[in-house]
Amino acid sequence: MHLNTGAVLPYDKLLVAIGSVSRFQDWPGQELAGVQGLYGLPDLERMHRETHGVKQAVVVGGGLIGVELAEMLHSRGIAVTMLVRDTHYWGSVLPPEEAALVNRQLQAHHIQVQYSTELTEILGDTAGRARAVLTSKGQEIACQWVGLATGVTPNSTLAQASGLDTDRGILVDEQLQTSQPNVFAAGDCAQHRQPGPDEVPIEQLWYTGRQQGETVAYTICGQPRPYQRGPWFNSAKFFQLEYQTYGRVPAHTAAGTHSVCWQHPNGQHLLRINFREDGTVVGMNTLGIRQRHEVWDQWLRNATSITQVLSELRTANFDPEFYRRHEAAVIDQFTRQFPQFPVALHRRKGFFSFS
Repeated sequence: MHLNTGAVLPYDKLLVAIGSVSRFQDWPGQELAGVQGLYGLPDLERMHRETHGVKQAVVVGGGLIGVELAEMLHSRGIAVTMLVRDTHYWGSVLPPEEAALVNRQLQAHHIQVQYSTELTEILGDTAGRARAVLTSKGQEIACQWVGLATGVTPNSTLAQASGLDTDRGILVDEQLQTSQPNVFAAGDCAQHRQPGPDEVPIEQLWYTGRQQGETVAYTICGQPRPYQRGPWFNSAKFFQLEYQTYGRVPAHTAAGTHSVCWQHPNGQHLLRINFREDGTVVGMNTLGIRQRHEVWDQWLRNATSITQVLSELRTANFDPEFYRRHEAAVIDQFTRQFPQFPVALHRRKGFFSFS
């Protein structure tokens, strides 16, 4: 392996874990000062430097990074406008009900969101700094800083220069080995040649990067084993609203799948469970209700029935002590919506339990 210092570093096995880079779309003006993405620590340090004195900012994109940018800017007293091309927040991932709760958080924190709107150009001043953006609706929005939160793409430059097989990312087999022997790739930069059923070829999450690193470590230590991610999960926080997802919960319910979605009238709590025609649970979303990872992980691995999950739902709750519990309300809505899957409700030792 050749280093940029000119030195040659020999190796027996090599792990390439070079992450991602922010994905831009060649907008006019994206090279201006005060325009950036957010992926790593250097981006955060740059944002810290370049937002001093800024009064207005525009965030382009409606995913997790977009809302984190909006929250950080808001904490500095900067007025924020978000441009979201979907009809609702994170439209490619969240069902409309979940997106509506996130939108309430954005409104409560005075974030201006323009849906069904895209960036067309960034305008600069005479000093070469962003002064405004133009949108797909012909609107000019004044700003002194622009955050491009339109996703990331695998960093494959080194791999391509080294002759490794690449597509969107660095192509790897089930043991995360690349097209060259004893060279492995893991994390954001890796792309599975043959992802498993219902799995994606590129997994850009912190825990999948950790699991992939562990898989390669076993091989390096002489105990090779295939990479197995297990049930999908993720978590985030939208201002004050905590979010968790487990399994498969697409933005639009798939054919052959049922979905029960309960939410509290106060707009602060939501629980959705998706299950097949035969009653097997396939995924869950929750907002404002903490759930135990190990419980949902086992339910999904064991193809647990919706009636069993609901009967044991209290065991999954991870809210702090004395928080209000919502299992009874979830059960009530479910039994009214799906009477063909009866779940009995009983009282035991002063609280509701289900069987």
